[in-house]
Amino acid sequence: MSTAVIIRAVELGLIFSVLSLGEYITVKVMDSPDLTVDGSFVTGGCTAAMLTLAGFPNLGLAAAFVAGLLCGCVTAFLQTKMKIQGLLAGILTMTALYSVNLRIMQGAPNVSLYAVPKPTILNNPATVLYVLIAIVALIALLMYAFFKTNLGLMLRAAGDNEEMIRSSSVNVDSMKFLGFALSNGLVALSGALLVQFQKFADVTGGTGMLVLGLAGIIIGEAVFRRSGIGFGLAASITGAILYRLLYTLALQLGFPATDMNLVSAVLVAVTISIPHLQKLKKKRGSHA
Repeated sequence: MSTAVIIRAVELGLIFSVLSLGEYITVKVMDSPDLTVDGSFVTGGCTAAMLTLAGFPNLGLAAAFVAGLLCGCVTAFLQTKMKIQGLLAGILTMTALYSVNLRIMQGAPNVSLYAVPKPTILNNPATVLYVLIAIVALIALLMYAFFKTNLGLMLRAAGDNEEMIRSSSVNVDSMKFLGFALSNGLVALSGALLVQFQKFADVTGGTGMLVLGLAGIIIGEAVFRRSGIGFGLAASITGAILYRLLYTLALQLGFPATDMNLVSAVLVAVTISIPHLQKLKKKRGSHA
């Protein structure tokens, strides 16, 4: 792979690391995988695209984050107030968001940003890598600081043992609203950054985002093999970048783009199975 290809892979990895950081909240902190992701990722991208076309690219990023917060609140509402099972609540929100995203883009299935009136923060190829590093570092530091606050600790406790935290007079429903909102806010921000980076938005662009975000978390954990919030956040970032490099390598080896979702699924399955395979190897070694 050429240096330019590697740099672009790292840039995309940094964008998707924001996705992994968002999923880290629901998957690792709340122990509640959220299928809203495939929809909220596109919602963030569509929101940013329309505001970027209107000449407000930076406002587009902020609005995308807010739109993601609202998506997460809808899923939390379905879970906590309507008593709908978690996975189904995510599916319902994701399904509804397809129509919402079309509405945001005024009925168009895709939008090009090549004729935007104002440059975005990701327009300059010479600085885009440094801008993305700064954004990801800031998000990770803010998340680390948040999870050390009383509110962050309550959110973590609600994920660890819901019944115990409920008996301590903590409103678990509020914690779910907070967790799902923050998670999908970051997911939507990742979608917005990708749209401004690639200069187009598509309503089908969220397909496979849940698996992609999980891949970053799982690969990162396989590398770090340490527990704790700090290591978890670092693993999510590192894993997303490594995943994108592996993805790019697969393309360079000749895998067609249409097969990449299959490659992603196999990669995640193998990574998840590594601890089990290592245990089997140790058992066979002890019996030998």
